Amino acid sequence: MRVAIDVTPLRLTRAGTARYLENIRARVDARELAFGGGGRGAVLARELWWYPLRLSALGGFDVLHCPTYYAPVRPRVPTVVTVHDLAVLRNPEWFPPWTRTYAPRVVPRMIRAAARVIAVSEFTAREIEELLGISRDRVRVVANGVEPVFTSSGPRAEGDYVLAVGTLEPRKNLERTIEAAKRVGVELRVAGEPGWGRVDAGVAWQGRVDDDELARLYRGARCLVYPSHYEGFGIPVAEALACGTPVVTSRGSAMEEVAGNAAVLVDPLDVESIAAGIVEASSRRVDAFEPPTWDEAARLTVEVYREAAA
Repeated sequence: MRVAIDVTPLRLTRAGTARYLENIRARVDARELAFGGGGRGAVLARELWWYPLRLSALGGFDVLHCPTYYAPVRPRVPTVVTVHDLAVLRNPEWFPPWTRTYAPRVVPRMIRAAARVIAVSEFTAREIEELLGISRDRVRVVANGVEPVFTSSGPRAEGDYVLAVGTLEPRKNLERTIEAAKRVGVELRVAGEPGWGRVDAGVAWQGRVDDDELARLYRGARCLVYPSHYEGFGIPVAEALACGTPVVTSRGSAMEEVAGNAAVLVDPLDVESIAAGIVEASSRRVDAFEPPTWDEAARLTVEVYREAAA
């Protein structure tokens, strides 16, 4: 089976989408395609030409995998599209002006044109069906994995702190997380990509860290505080639990699905609820948590390729 995979997103982000793509590309036999750099001109060229036109004309492969919802509009090759979340359709106001103008008009057409759609959680599969009207029989759920470095054994960062992990953007709910940590009287450390948000003074900004350092931060933290407004999966939740770190996260979300009964669930709109969650989680012990693996994710992804190409 001749597979092509679009690795262009790696030129734009090192966040959760990049983590997904790096792990899938390392485990599947595929020809890698990419276009452009990280500048604004390249972004426009990708969104106005590379995806809707150039990849639509691609031939010579049995299947094309687009690991985000940017994909051909009229593909000649059967296409598999991975949807990590549909926040840009649910809450476009969280995004920069161009994204919230362009994506809601074009992305639905791209996803609907795919032969198969991979959703990273049952939550996201329901979103695809509800928001796009795509039949559930075209959607396959393939959970994100967790790297082996995220285990409970290993060095711990020093200090008394709680940890937040994620790209700085409005939906991460960082302002309420900061206020909740202040009310509890504990240091908040934040690790992640700069994004288009900001970190207030008094927060210990860690920036982008490698996996070894991130695992140290998880193990040393009282808990991970992840009361995001919206996620399609929530990789930090699975990573923290794999490290034996208690988790505070949003009730009724994809993160609740990922964590099962292992997390303290809170109202992300209520600072007092988040603060109380921190107090409760700080006294908890995480029982053995078996995270999904990237090997299993890759195996299931190849099965989806075969379905699309059939």
